[in-house]
Amino acid sequence: MENIKVLMFGWELPPENSGGLGVACLGLSKKLNQKGVDITFVVPRKTEAMKNNFFNLLSADINYKEIEVKSSLSPYLSPQKYKSILREEKDIYGKTLFEEVSRYRKCARKIALFENFDVIHAHDWLSFGAGVEAKKITGKPLIAHVHATEFDRGGGTGVDERVYRREKEGLEMADKIIAVSNYTKNIIVEKYGIPETKVEVAYNGVDLKEKPAGKKILEAFQEAGYKIVLFVGRLTIQKGPDYFLQAARKVLDHSDDVIFVVAGSGDMEEQIIRQASELGISDKVLFPGFIRGKDLHSLYKSADLFIMPSVSEPFGLTPLESLINGTPVLVSKQSGVSEVLTHALKVDFWDVEEMANKILSTLNHDCLKTCLSENGKKEVGGITWDFAADKCISVYKSLMK
Repeated sequence: MENIKVLMFGWELPPENSGGLGVACLGLSKKLNQKGVDITFVVPRKTEAMKNNFFNLLSADINYKEIEVKSSLSPYLSPQKYKSILREEKDIYGKTLFEEVSRYRKCARKIALFENFDVIHAHDWLSFGAGVEAKKITGKPLIAHVHATEFDRGGGTGVDERVYRREKEGLEMADKIIAVSNYTKNIIVEKYGIPETKVEVAYNGVDLKEKPAGKKILEAFQEAGYKIVLFVGRLTIQKGPDYFLQAARKVLDHSDDVIFVVAGSGDMEEQIIRQASELGISDKVLFPGFIRGKDLHSLYKSADLFIMPSVSEPFGLTPLESLINGTPVLVSKQSGVSEVLTHALKVDFWDVEEMANKILSTLNHDCLKTCLSENGKKEVGGITWDFAADKCISVYKSLMK
């Protein structure tokens, strides 16, 4: 049998990524390539930094200039943030984020006519429309891969109906849906009315070839006797940075030798910095901004405990990255990664009292920290992209019969 040929639509790839979506797309695509799948990966705009040997990378603005989709927009932008970008890049972007998505969708029709493929694979709502158009014009089967839903991004505060409609269209038009966790599958079934039998679960993984950090970058604090508790993620309501700070306040009421690090950026950044001040803990909270690459791994290695307090997390790659570097983790029970990790502390995102108790227990008991670190690192060694790639291949083959 010839290699399966996949036309894959995404929105970003490392190092031009603003979150976990691009990381997941790259990790999955690498593993699919190793297993003999030929991938043509389409992004709205590519840069020289995106070069790779794993798939054919197409840029909608270079390869198909008749449509000219030019976008470096983050998949996590709010409409408000989009407007601020428009003021800086008036000649490149559409008038709204939704217009930009629509232009990418139109471009997909021409791409689909030019390319040779067996199945279409689209990641999240920004790319679902492109996948739908490719299916309409070629009749090829469509897989919708859900890394997050609008119900996750809203953090329980409501959904943008425009995004919801686009998600629902993509899910209904898809021949098969891949969710990154059972947590996400339940949302797809309950909130979008999709039959359970249409949804397969394929957990994300980590690339074990990525070497853990060899150094720490916050040694000065540890040499001064401080313990370090780390948050890494977008500063948005979905990721729960406000709950992280509330727990920090309770920890510092009992132990003054702890430094809390909030690494990331997002629409809540000013609010979180202000909250640290209002809680009276600004002298114990560091805000290094968005960190990536080797610096991020060094940051993980520096920490005594990593916390992911997400309000709603479809999966969550950051705890796996932390464990690779030997740092124990505390994760929200409202996350997909909690389904695959045994050697991790778990707490409801809203229970800041229990979160603080578990932080203190880990920092004050070396045996607990060591147990979580050593066993967690062994466990994450089995959570790779192999499972997700095998699941995707199985889905591809089922739709090609």
